[in-house]
Amino acid sequence: MKKYIDISDIENVSKTIEAAIALKKDPFQFEKLGKNKTLVMLFFNSSLRTRLSTEKAAKNLGMDVVILNVNDAWNLEFEDGTIMNLDTSEHVKEAAQVISQYADIIALRAFSTLKDKQKDASELVLNSFVKYASVPIVNMESSIAHPLQALTDAMTIEELKTTSKPKVVLSWAPHPKALPHAVANSFVKMMQQIDVDFSITHPKGYELDSEITKNILINHNQEEALKKADFVYVKNWSNYLDYGKVVSQDSEWMLTKEKLSTAKFMHCLPVRRNVVVEDAVLDSEQSVVIHQANNRTFAAQIVLKKILENL
Repeated sequence: MKKYIDISDIENVSKTIEAAIALKKDPFQFEKLGKNKTLVMLFFNSSLRTRLSTEKAAKNLGMDVVILNVNDAWNLEFEDGTIMNLDTSEHVKEAAQVISQYADIIALRAFSTLKDKQKDASELVLNSFVKYASVPIVNMESSIAHPLQALTDAMTIEELKTTSKPKVVLSWAPHPKALPHAVANSFVKMMQQIDVDFSITHPKGYELDSEITKNILINHNQEEALKKADFVYVKNWSNYLDYGKVVSQDSEWMLTKEKLSTAKFMHCLPVRRNVVVEDAVLDSEQSVVIHQANNRTFAAQIVLKKILENL
């Protein structure tokens, strides 16, 4: 693996999941691999699980870690040909090259603005670093993708499934704020790479990018979609066609214990209690969100391991 921008960078998904599960059993078996190597983590947006789990993953491999909260320090310019006489004081062309001298791997997190669909789709921040950095780049969530979370989710399903081909449902849920599509996009892509019976349920008008969801069953009746599910992954996303807008906050779409039935509940966290999902679900033994959060370390660790092996 030379970089991890999207799940398409995984050469063999099933073998990678197996390797991540094996790492979880013995996290320090490759602690010499990252000796004298440095991971620089750039956060254009805040992070809890991604930040801590990726740092822990790097240290499990013996790496040194440097963390920069980029927007708290300076504003980078990403556009070409810009006359930089306003707020930005450094261009990504220089910044990426300079950081590359201090890092063996650069990991970065930069959310979508949810204002300009085309610009978000271009992955301007992520792809600028891919273009100008001279070291491998790891995506810790970008405008339209969260491949570390998707690998975590697949790992969790593999560990906890009780049938060879479990039924997995991605369900939209209400939320007071407009949220990005990154987690949902990557989850959908990942479910197409593993052996599951996968479908999506959401209100009409909340379709994701059709290029990502093509050939996937979409059911606008949530209760019907969730019948006999083994795993229910709940996530809000804002409107895609009327880009970034919140056009529905229908509380009827909140996941309840009754609708979950016997399925396991998944969510990337953080989650708004009694808005996205009721307490009775989150506090039940069917909730695997803490298990998922723990797996974030080993998903990141297998990615970093594979990149280190190619340096």
